[in-house]
This record gives sequence, structure tokens and C-alpha cells, in this order.
Amino acid sequence: MTDVTTGPLWQYLQEGRDAQMRAIEELGQYDVRRPLMPSGTNILGLVKHLVGVERSYLGECVGRPPKFTLPWEEDGSIWHGADMWVRADESRDYIVGLYHQIWLNSDASIDALPLEIEAYVHWWKEGTRHPSFGSLITRVVAKTAQHGGHAEILREGLDDEAGGDADSFGGDVAAEITPAVRQ
Repeated sequence: MTDVTTGPLWQYLQEGRDAQMRAIEELGQYDVRRPLMPSGTNILGLVKHLVGVERSYLGECVGRPPKFTLPWEEDGSIWHGADMWVRADESRDYIVGLYHQIWLNSDASIDALPLEIEAYVHWWKEGTRHPSFGSLITRVVAKTAQHGGHAEILREGLDDEAGGDADSFGGDVAAEITPAVRQ
């Protein structure tokens, strides 16, 4: 992945993936699985969601589906938000294992395909279903970064651990800015 465009896109994608993994590090089973939003979303559910995002956009949509299926896609529960939280029978190892498997599939697509190749996204509305592969990579990079940010915020709410650059802030920033907010 040394191409001037593909290289940085892949790097940004991997940075987002790594942020997702940092968000679940050292959290117990309860904290990675418990619903943190009214929708039921939990931190491990964000990883589960990204498995489907990469599987679809960087696999199926470019004719390179991985060799595994996703139960929440097979039973249709994805359309009811079931990809944003984990079921009792979906272990952390299972979800993280799927995420790592899909990285390999996505990375192989990025290595093998030119950015300008036409993809096909069957669930998009007619007239928009044929984006370039490069635009899908960009979409996945953005979604991964977005959900990485969500995961860091949810994580901070659980254990007061801010993101990877938390040490640069120093001290209790909220306590320092609260008086200014009240003015």
C-alpha cells in the first residue's frame, strides 16, 4: 500500500480501527456489553457494527465478500439496530475475531483494486448505487473514525479515561472549565 492515495487512506483506516480496539481494552465484560444509550448501543456493539461496515463496503460491494456471514445480517435484525449491541451468545473474542478477519479481507481489497473501479451498493437508492471503490474507502475511514470517537466518549463515561491523547490535557479539565461555562 505505497500508493500516494491508497497508503494514507489505509493508514487512516488502521488508526480508526486501533482506536476502536483501545476503547475496549481493559474493560470488563459488563462494561463492554452494557447498554450505554437508549438504543442499546454499547462499546463492543460499535466494533460489531464496523465489522458489517467493512464487510459490506470493502468486501461485498466490490465483489470480494469474506468467507463468513454475519448472523445479524442473515436474520435481518441489522435493520432493527442489532449491529449496535451484542447478544449474550456473542463473546468479546468472537466480535473482535470477526473484526480482525474483516481487516484482512478489506486490506486485500485495498491492495488489489484500483480506486476508480465501480462498486455496487444494492441498498442505496437508485441513481447512487455505483460509487467508486475509492469513495467507499473514504466512507469507511470516516465511519470508523466517527465510531472511534463515539467509543472514546462512551469509555470516558465509564471509567473517566479519555482518549489516546488524554495525558496532554493534564488534570481534571471539566473541573477547570465548569466555572467559565457558568458565567
